[in-house]
Amino acid sequence: MKISHGCEAATLLLAGVLVASMSLAQDAVPQDEVAQADPGAIEETVVLGRLQSAAQSLLQDRIEDESVVDVLDADAISRMGDSTVAASLRRVSGLTLVNDKFVYIRGLGERYSSTTLNGAFIPSPDLTRNVVPLDLFPSAIVSSLQVQKSFSADVSANFAGGLVDIATNPFPDKGLNFTLEGGSGFNTEADNLITYAGGGDDDWGTDDGTRAIPSAILTGLDAYLGSITVGNIQATDGSTTAAAQAVNNGYALALNRNITVQSEDDSPDLNGRISLGNSVDLSDNLEGGFQVSGAYDSVWRASERRTAKWTDAANLYEAERETTRSVNTTATGTLGFRYIDEHTLTFATIFLRNTDDETAILDRQNENRILSDGLGFRDYRLEFEEREMNIHQVKGEHSLGLNTKELAGGLLDWVPDESSLDWFYSESVANSDIPNRVVASFQTSVDPLTAAILSEQLIRDTSAVSFRFTELEDEVTSYGWKGLIPFSQSRYTVDLSFGFQHDQKVRTYAQREFGLGAIDAPTATLQLPLDQLLTDSSITNQENDWRVQQVGQGARSYIAATMTDAGYGQLDWTLDETWRVVAGLRHEEYRQVALPWNVYAYYNGTTRPTETPISMDTEVLGDAAFADESLFPAVSMMYMSDWLAETFQLRFNYSETAIRPDLREVTDASYIDPITGELVNGNPDVVPSSVDNYDVRAEWFFSNGNNLTVSFFMKDIENPIEYFETAASDTSTARSIINAAETSITGVEVDGLISLGVLGGWGESFFVQGNATFQDSETTAGPAADNPTSDTRPATGASDYVVNLMLGYDSMDGKHAATILYNVFGERLYVAGRAGAPDGYEQPFNSLDVTYSWYPTENWTVKLKAQNLLDEAIEVERSGVVTFSEKPGMAMALKVKYDF
Repeated sequence: MKISHGCEAATLLLAGVLVASMSLAQDAVPQDEVAQADPGAIEETVVLGRLQSAAQSLLQDRIEDESVVDVLDADAISRMGDSTVAASLRRVSGLTLVNDKFVYIRGLGERYSSTTLNGAFIPSPDLTRNVVPLDLFPSAIVSSLQVQKSFSADVSANFAGGLVDIATNPFPDKGLNFTLEGGSGFNTEADNLITYAGGGDDDWGTDDGTRAIPSAILTGLDAYLGSITVGNIQATDGSTTAAAQAVNNGYALALNRNITVQSEDDSPDLNGRISLGNSVDLSDNLEGGFQVSGAYDSVWRASERRTAKWTDAANLYEAERETTRSVNTTATGTLGFRYIDEHTLTFATIFLRNTDDETAILDRQNENRILSDGLGFRDYRLEFEEREMNIHQVKGEHSLGLNTKELAGGLLDWVPDESSLDWFYSESVANSDIPNRVVASFQTSVDPLTAAILSEQLIRDTSAVSFRFTELEDEVTSYGWKGLIPFSQSRYTVDLSFGFQHDQKVRTYAQREFGLGAIDAPTATLQLPLDQLLTDSSITNQENDWRVQQVGQGARSYIAATMTDAGYGQLDWTLDETWRVVAGLRHEEYRQVALPWNVYAYYNGTTRPTETPISMDTEVLGDAAFADESLFPAVSMMYMSDWLAETFQLRFNYSETAIRPDLREVTDASYIDPITGELVNGNPDVVPSSVDNYDVRAEWFFSNGNNLTVSFFMKDIENPIEYFETAASDTSTARSIINAAETSITGVEVDGLISLGVLGGWGESFFVQGNATFQDSETTAGPAADNPTSDTRPATGASDYVVNLMLGYDSMDGKHAATILYNVFGERLYVAGRAGAPDGYEQPFNSLDVTYSWYPTENWTVKLKAQNLLDEAIEVERSGVVTFSEKPGMAMALKVKYDF
């Protein structure tokens, strides 16, 4: 391990102090004093325990699980005040959050981790990745988050960093419950807002058709065999140039040209949630219940970003001012039945919609127009992205207990007690719709000293104003079952488990883009503001020579599918409640196909498009298909005792797993990344990565809820799948997917919780929880990389350290609770240099959040939340030059909740 001696010594010292402190805390209150305590204090003790359980929760699950897992329950998430699953997970040891939506576990990028919902594979609305963006899930629908860091045979073998399982709220155990919650807030950066005229349903986060691709253009593509250029119209109709241009202008008029950027008044955040549930006894043996909820959230955020070339940051840069309105709506429903306390059937449905409506003004310079010459560009960008997910699940949990055996009349007496069978079936669809991403590009005259814009003129280009329409649909079916048969003798127990899971995904991605430009318009016309430049009279004035045409290749779209069939067997043997060995083997058969889809393709001589305009070339079809079939072993050994604590565990895990290429990465095609604008090259020669995983974890659990965990981990990845920069023009960037030579990660995690009652009576209401991860990562690029500056570098996104600290307060009367949370990560590789260019590193970001909750009555809760109180900026440096900066701002929020 390459951790510095200083970090190693600090870790060991921290572990020693925590062990000693927790041992003292465990003995701080003599048992006879507890027995003689005033009965009147019992109610306060119960309330205090309920609140502190937010930090001490689910320890029993960690004790009993054969894998290395970390868990957050709903109380902990609520206490920390995080609104999304992504934000909550950054509190877990060894986890960092990238782009506010992707979780990096132990320094490995999002492709090295996977996400399930109640154990089922789910789709992704992300335009370029197969992984699920975790900002889509509001924390309010979550009952627990489990992060599994060591592989076991009962989970997907597409595993390296870890597995995140989101468990949603089940139907209530007993009685009627009702919750009504409302709140507001603001962000310090949410001022000087800009926006544009949108649609009538924007308040609900959905487009009413205003931004959709015009039906007239679709009809024109059909009529003119995929091309609506003036030249093709003239050639098809045999018309004059003027007549063809008039037809073309008609398509331009159909576009939504009400795109003028305008100021918007500052708007506070608004959110609300309602939930209702009940459970009743339907008979002596049958209980039924339901839970439904709905939530709405609307926030405005403004940001200023600066991206610069490290070679000349003063003259070659981009400065973007952006306003984003985010609207989130959620609806959930759960219906469940429980029979004789041994059989449960649950039906659940979840609807999530997350919409970002962005308005941006981007001032930029490149090698052709630099600031010192007083030249530049300005882009006005409007982008409306609507992400939706619809999930429908049914699951059954069946335990063979005494009640079931009695009902069976002796037919099942031969089966061991507490044998169980669990099964699930899940269907889900994710959609990402970007109706009309508009970019209007101007060339500018700039004051070289102040960078102030002196004048602007629409560029003379056929795509001066671009209109991009993007639709993605990701449909997933997932089902499976797990069985368990336990055996026990006087000294040992053996659990045999086995199961099967089938996951299949079908993804379609369609992208159409059209450019609108005036080639011959007078300079004075091109200098008009957009609301005058794009009028009907300007478009139809043939002297301006406005033309609209499709942009790029149809192969930017694609269709893809994956299918996995997996089966496993596992043996769990425990001897004298001291030694435990778990050994399992998983078999997976994985198949994938991804094909470029030319949305403009037409059969020759027909007037209708093909249903699937894809290549029929056998070599192309062969390159598009990918299959993998392997066995994946996992072994865990554990020692259990009462050394220094009520429960002590020492466990060792070893496993072999794989990371497979993502969707279109194995296609021999290039496309423009819709988010970054970079040219991305696929590679049919990419093969799965092989991963060896090693974990050693020591855990101390004390009787008063204090706990300490120290973990050592190592991962060796052969043929890691990585993006590397490749040669491109001087004003653009290109990336290719390759197999690097290898990646290795070694590290240590320390995680603990301690009540401060050991320091005296004043400390009874306080507790401290924290975790720290120190790690070293190394990626060797190998021969497939295109001229990297450094053949050996850290893994992308991996920090040398990650620290989370939480100070919690629970008043003795149960009416007040407060939490101070601090998070920091060490610098992490943001972009690897090429051809001598230095690597870019994201700098450490210190985050300080505070939450305060007041419980004036049993039914009312008032919560105040303040986030990012240090008001730091996100920065990326290359060779000491800041090449990217953005301030997320400080946020304040107030919520009031009534429940019973």
